[in-house]
Amino acid sequence: MSSAPPVSLVGQVVDGRYRVQSHLADGGMASVYVAVDLRLERDVALKIMRPDLARDENFVSRFRREARSAARLSHPNVVGVFDQGSDNGHVFLAMELVTGKTLRDVVRDEGPLTPRAALDIIEPVLEALDAAHRAGIVHRDIKPENVILREDGVVKVADFGLARAVTTDTVTAHTDVLLGTAAYLSPEQVERGIADPRSDVYSAGLLLYEMLTGVKAFPGDSPIQVAYQHVHGTVPVPSARIASVPGELDALVALATARDPDDRPTDAGDLLAQARRSRDTLSTDELDHRPSTGDPGRSGNPTMPLGRTTTRAVPRAPVPDEPGAARRRRRWPALLAAVLVLLLLAGAGTWWFTLGPGARVEVPRLAGMSQQDAVDTLTGQHLDPVTQPQYSEHVRAGRVISAEPSAGASVARGSDVQLAVSKGPERHDVPRLVGATRSEAKALLAKHHLRVGRVEGAYDENIAKGAVVATSPEQGKPLKRDAKVSLTLSRGPQPIPVADVVGQSKQDATSRLEGAGLTVDAGHEDYSTKYDQGTVMAQSPANGTLHRGDTVQLTISKGPEMVEVPDVGGKQTGEAEQILTAAGFKVSYTKILGGVFQTVRMQKPEAGSMAPKGSTITLTIV
Repeated sequence: MSSAPPVSLVGQVVDGRYRVQSHLADGGMASVYVAVDLRLERDVALKIMRPDLARDENFVSRFRREARSAARLSHPNVVGVFDQGSDNGHVFLAMELVTGKTLRDVVRDEGPLTPRAALDIIEPVLEALDAAHRAGIVHRDIKPENVILREDGVVKVADFGLARAVTTDTVTAHTDVLLGTAAYLSPEQVERGIADPRSDVYSAGLLLYEMLTGVKAFPGDSPIQVAYQHVHGTVPVPSARIASVPGELDALVALATARDPDDRPTDAGDLLAQARRSRDTLSTDELDHRPSTGDPGRSGNPTMPLGRTTTRAVPRAPVPDEPGAARRRRRWPALLAAVLVLLLLAGAGTWWFTLGPGARVEVPRLAGMSQQDAVDTLTGQHLDPVTQPQYSEHVRAGRVISAEPSAGASVARGSDVQLAVSKGPERHDVPRLVGATRSEAKALLAKHHLRVGRVEGAYDENIAKGAVVATSPEQGKPLKRDAKVSLTLSRGPQPIPVADVVGQSKQDATSRLEGAGLTVDAGHEDYSTKYDQGTVMAQSPANGTLHRGDTVQLTISKGPEMVEVPDVGGKQTGEAEQILTAAGFKVSYTKILGGVFQTVRMQKPEAGSMAPKGSTITLTIV
């Protein structure tokens, strides 16, 4: 039995941060609430672990470690993890709030789905798993309850890292936890308790089976019964239940759910590439065929082969003995009728086995022919050609790659012969990515069946920081499917150190700053006794860094300001000093006989000459 759900937390504030607004759902391991993050003012989904799990110290330790790993996983198809912690015995996880339906709800309400709908859901699931696998994270618990279809159609995968925190010992006593998970566990998880990316691939294959058929691959009333089927059974092909499921999707499910992990794709990225190739081989009618729940499987009653009929003798009524001559006359018509019947049967048999449905012909060699020649050849042999375009690295476009049945096979006249006709090498042009963000570039590449390769950074004056500056190969270059395209992302404008040019000539300073990519404003001048005329006496900014095109303002020295020296000859010392100071000069004295009379007899420079403002006038005093 499952444990009782915890007491409702509606109205409480968890960890001093999350105000619980309403109860959302109860699961095997936790109850989920809608809460408001009071710090960031946003709605979140608050997952509160079951009380018995919260009391398990080993679980809490693993939970914190795995939650931190999951929080580093950022992808459009992954339910984001914002925070984790514990408060008053409540171990919680704060996650992105996603409003919509789980895949379980979708399959229950709408299943079985069309092949297109099933692929539209499984591909973003695999994209999310691919991002996790490349980050070294294995989900371990892929099931319909952990796949959410947002109201706008975006597919989200939840509970990354949580399954790893829950050990087998943790859930052994809780049938609802184990049963909900057992239906999607890989054989190696059941037998050895180990999991790697191929285990998630197995579970994803089971999701695809369930979407195509509307039922689980291995139903059962107990976890042990379900787990046994995973270890000892083989996942049936979807068409065994829904006959209209294309063979390509049968093969995809079989590949993903191979019992031996070595026979599966190595990770979700490989399975995603296989899924996209399968989609490309299907026609629009095949993709959009909507099966009914009563669509019969291929295991129905066999039909009798065409041309086989059962004959039975019709007894003749007894005829009385007749005279000999009369009997003979009566026998002639019967004998003639019998001969005619035999001839008709012989002719019919000849027609049946030479020109009719019973006739057999040998499939001619068609590989390498042009499509038209192959069609004409088959038509001439009374066979019906069915062409299927297919990419080929080795066969020229418009030529036959192969035929099924193959050359030399004996088939009934009028049979279909499938022709794989080359479309040439599969190539996809690198789309325009300059200016796109990294996530936008990844989405555009995926749309063109390409992948992100090496990512580098470079300074750029025009492209916003974080956006694509350049790609390698460049835009328009045709590449093989799933080829990698390297991205160069903008680091923004390159910082330029501001050089100290004070004391340099205007020309030299301007040349140096402009050579570094900066703009110079040298239209300001001022007097200076320290710096010669034509040299830089000040700059703004004086140091630090700027970006290309930014302006540095320079103040150019006009040299010292020249002032006419006043005539103070014959004046008393105090008056002379006052006059000279007012004119902007400094004053020094040379005294004769102690300067007893305090009278100016000489001055240097002489009165009427020009001297720099602020310079010193020497007075001789007697």
